[in-house]
Amino acid sequence: MVDLLISAPFDLNAYLMVLLPVLGLAIAAWLLSLKLGDVSIVDSLWSVMFLLALGVYLIVADPLGWRVELIFILVAAWALRLSGYITWRNHGRGEDHRYQAIRRNNQPNFEFKSLYLVFGLQGFLAWVICLPTLAAVSGQTPPGPLDYAGVLLWLTGMFFEVVGDAQLARFRAHRSNDDAVLNTGLWRYTRHPNYFGEFLIWWGFYLLALSAGGGWTVFAPLLMSFLLLRVSGVAMLEKDISQRRPAYQDYLRQTNAFFPGPPRENLVGAAGDKS
Repeated sequence: MVDLLISAPFDLNAYLMVLLPVLGLAIAAWLLSLKLGDVSIVDSLWSVMFLLALGVYLIVADPLGWRVELIFILVAAWALRLSGYITWRNHGRGEDHRYQAIRRNNQPNFEFKSLYLVFGLQGFLAWVICLPTLAAVSGQTPPGPLDYAGVLLWLTGMFFEVVGDAQLARFRAHRSNDDAVLNTGLWRYTRHPNYFGEFLIWWGFYLLALSAGGGWTVFAPLLMSFLLLRVSGVAMLEKDISQRRPAYQDYLRQTNAFFPGPPRENLVGAAGDKS
């Protein structure tokens, strides 16, 4: 058990070097946000920060184990898919309402405060949370059951993210659904299948790190879970959604917030119902 926790030959110097390019990307995005007047562009770059961190670590770290190709493929697939989807989803929509609220609550001079409140903070969080992927590529242990379980968890998480996002995009494409609530497909069993998928993906990365001897990185998926549930995910998204979509009250009572489960009762307020 001790070997699973601390046996990965992690390169601390390489990890510290990773911080500079990640923060550099955050600063570049901040400068762009000043021109656009939109800090929500950080959402498109969030996952790219993880890919950048891994790429830099792979260049400068030594030694590296057999999981390099596997982890790089998994991180790249997750990061590029998520970044591309968010960029496409937000194109032409202006600043996300969540960031508008942050902007209002941090005046005056939010433009400059956003450097550390939004961009710097997200860069730092990405640098911390990426640790399981770096520990996994450093490990020299042979493949084992935890690796297979980690990949399976990652695949399940990607299913929830990709399918959930596709179902939501299809739902939003119809103007008649502007004030309605999506409660079909994966959204029938959890109010946030995309966030649940993200949760599974990062615990999948942790299982790969654990198999590689990087079990000490457990604080990273715990932090990601806390963010998804209590900070920037479920809690922030649902803070005022009932005011914008009254039908969401029925959906709240009927559907699990995060972990999928059967609907608790059949309520009026099906998808497309604007009452």
